[in-house]
Amino acid sequence: MKRSRFTEEQIIGLLREQEAGEKTAEVGRKHGISTATFYA
Repeated sequence: MKRSRFTEEQIIGLLREQEAGEKTAEVGRKHGISTATFYA
């Protein structure tokens, strides 16, 4: 199994940022991930 680049806590933080109203593209750009990766 492939090891994740982000910890569970980091992933949860990204999801909460997006839920708080920040645009998905902005969250991705800030943390260096693509929108496709975000939705995967």
